[in-house]
Amino acid sequence: MRLGLKLFLGFFLIVGVAAFFVMRVFVNEVKPGVRQAMESTLVDAANVLAQMAASDLKAGRIDSGAFARDLRAAQRRNPRAMVWRFPKRSVDYRVTITDAAGVVVFDSRGQDLGRDNSRWNDVYRTLRGEYGARSSAEGDGDPEHTVMHVAASIYDPADARRLIGVLTLSQPNRSIEPFIVASQRNILLRGAWLIGISALIGLLMTWGLLRGIGRLNRYAQAVSAGEPVPPPPPPRRDEIGDLGRALETMRRKLEGKAYVEQYVQSLTHEMKSPLAAIRGAAELLQEPLPDAERQRFVRNIAEQQQRLTETIDKLLALAEVEQHGWLQRRERIALAPLFAQLAEALAPQLRASGVQLQVHTPDAELALAGDPYLLRQALHNPLDNAIVFSPAGGTVVLRAERAAHARIALLVEDAGSGGPAYALQRVFERFYSLPRPTTGQRRFRPGAVVRARSGAAARRRGQFAQPRVRRRAGAPGAWLKTAQCRHCAVPVRGRCGEAGSPQTSGA
Repeated sequence: MRLGLKLFLGFFLIVGVAAFFVMRVFVNEVKPGVRQAMESTLVDAANVLAQMAASDLKAGRIDSGAFARDLRAAQRRNPRAMVWRFPKRSVDYRVTITDAAGVVVFDSRGQDLGRDNSRWNDVYRTLRGEYGARSSAEGDGDPEHTVMHVAASIYDPADARRLIGVLTLSQPNRSIEPFIVASQRNILLRGAWLIGISALIGLLMTWGLLRGIGRLNRYAQAVSAGEPVPPPPPPRRDEIGDLGRALETMRRKLEGKAYVEQYVQSLTHEMKSPLAAIRGAAELLQEPLPDAERQRFVRNIAEQQQRLTETIDKLLALAEVEQHGWLQRRERIALAPLFAQLAEALAPQLRASGVQLQVHTPDAELALAGDPYLLRQALHNPLDNAIVFSPAGGTVVLRAERAAHARIALLVEDAGSGGPAYALQRVFERFYSLPRPTTGQRRFRPGAVVRARSGAAARRRGQFAQPRVRRRAGAPGAWLKTAQCRHCAVPVRGRCGEAGSPQTSGA
């Protein structure tokens, strides 16, 4: 069972069981609560009626006096009342009066005249000076419907301490059953809403926890798979936040150790060739040589020294890019000034190589969001490579165009000779490069710059196939991508079937 389901079920079971028992208590308490309220009302009414019947009972005209006439008239009334959405069309009270011996002398329904009720709890207790009440079945064989009986003492009007009879006021419990059912239904409905809201809260809480855990999971998987390092999960002030910070610290320490090892190995590899050339030239200079040969070896030493300097500078720049791992700075970058800066920076190299840079100046409003330094590096390196690998008199094109889905494509085009097929799969590896056509020096690829921009780089050959930096306008993130070859319509990394087709620069 997945963690999210466990969390949700645990929360829902706790809240659901608690809500169930609370609702059960409330539902079970509705009926006795309503009946207690009805009993209190019957007590008041019974005592009022007992006082009103005292004179007729003492005079012996309880069945034909004013009390009996008024009571029968009241029972014939139609209240036409709407009590809490329930209609009431009749008076449900039943009045029975017994003498001091407990024999019925008056019944508002005329059913039990002459019956001995002295053993019934309501009459028995009242005759003894106590509070008398009972609840009995409404009819024989019908235990589901009961009637509540409440008794009150009838005293001699001339002697308030002399008991002359008992008045029992009865009301069927079914008259209040609609109110009980409605209250229970309302409680159940509110309880269902409570459980539903609790389930929703549980889902939101579970989603919040799983969202943080999922980010950590994706982050850890991306790091373990060697993918471009994503930004660490946003800071949180809980255990998940602590775990995220611990993972980020662990990643930095592990990557730092591996990076140092690879950095030293790569630096050693890159320095072997120029150092060997310098050592060889120095050994030859110790021998007697013609001036022309001596000058040639001196120039060779200077070139290799420049090569070492360039290697160290590029390694430092690469380390600066890779230490971030993700974009830490985002701002609006206008493309027109950026293209102008690149053209100005490359002007000396263009003059020295005899290559022309054709810049298609983009619209003034064309801009994107990101790190200006990283974007400049991502474009400068392929432009530099395009110039190096282009023949004298060649043309390198730098342009921008709007792509689908509100994206911007930055394109670098050249018509150089290209590299061998075996190298195309490795051109974006760190420190991997090919000999320059002129000096034999190697060039670093901007793969780290592209990865720092959360992208993927590609280099392809083909008619009008260009390295592209595609960005959503005004949005962070970028990647280098190329179009497919027009000759074979297959996005391959090597040369297509058409010989002599222009190729793109190493992006």
